[in-house]
Amino acid sequence: MKILIIGGTQFLGRHLTDIALKGGHEVTLFNRGNTNPGLFPQAEHIKGDRDGGLAALDGRKWDVAIDTCGYVPRLVKDSAEKLADAVEHYTFISTISVYSDSSQINMDESGPLAALVDESTETVDGETYGGLKVLCERAAETVMPGRVLHVRSGLIVGPHDPTDRFTYWPVRVTISGEVLAPGNPEMPTQFIDARDQADWILRMAEQRKAGIYNVTGPNTTLTIGEVLDACKRVSGSDATFTWVNDDFLVEHEVAPFSELPLWIPDAYNGLQKLNVDKALNDGLTFRPLETIIRDTLAWNATRPGDRPKPRAGMMRDRETELLNAWKQTV
Repeated sequence: MKILIIGGTQFLGRHLTDIALKGGHEVTLFNRGNTNPGLFPQAEHIKGDRDGGLAALDGRKWDVAIDTCGYVPRLVKDSAEKLADAVEHYTFISTISVYSDSSQINMDESGPLAALVDESTETVDGETYGGLKVLCERAAETVMPGRVLHVRSGLIVGPHDPTDRFTYWPVRVTISGEVLAPGNPEMPTQFIDARDQADWILRMAEQRKAGIYNVTGPNTTLTIGEVLDACKRVSGSDATFTWVNDDFLVEHEVAPFSELPLWIPDAYNGLQKLNVDKALNDGLTFRPLETIIRDTLAWNATRPGDRPKPRAGMMRDRETELLNAWKQTV
């Protein structure tokens, strides 16, 4: 295939590019050249900004386009219109944050969607992110009806993850000692390795499959207790886990999913209990949890030691403070 990737050098986009090139596809990357600009010299690079700079794509044709970084409906609409006659198929990377009911269990792609009070806003933050992605999906579908694959991603994990939302746990468990574990060990969690998602997206694009898909995993119920136990096995750590309940964490204003990754109070945890049957039926597969953890640790060990503090996860002094306070209650 001739593939145009909007983005293509960070995390999911990076894995899409890597897998596509290794698979013998002809890849063109369109981005501003700011993130990892030296990557993929074997790909074609078109430098430009999707906000007003799409003319750089004029006169070109590809088989498929993959939009990894669409957050504003106006810009997704512009990109889809520019490419409507230049590609056969368009993949839009969306999010499970489009769903408005975070308490619903086993929700499939027909679940209720977020709505913005002001649909003209282009401010992307925690309040607007899901609603903007809903409008982005609609914009792409309106321009290219029946030709868009909408990938509603859950938490994406693995090597080159800039968010630290999964990396925190393998790294923290490796340090050993007493680990504050959130909620209870039976709490379900869902995530997908970026490489598994990228591989599936490329296979779907090859087949020109369109429609909306929840794309997270795995294909069986996975608990946070199993994740932490696997981190311990892989790292050979002697860590011990102290499970701290939702009420205590909420009372102490622990930020769900950011300060304690993978944790959301159970009453609002429907978005980690999604139905992914549609994607499974179209060939979505998952590598073993232990492989994800091992590869994440190996990649993390290559990161610069003087980098800024992690973008997610609990600081050790805060963890110690909470553990001490918890012990006073039990």
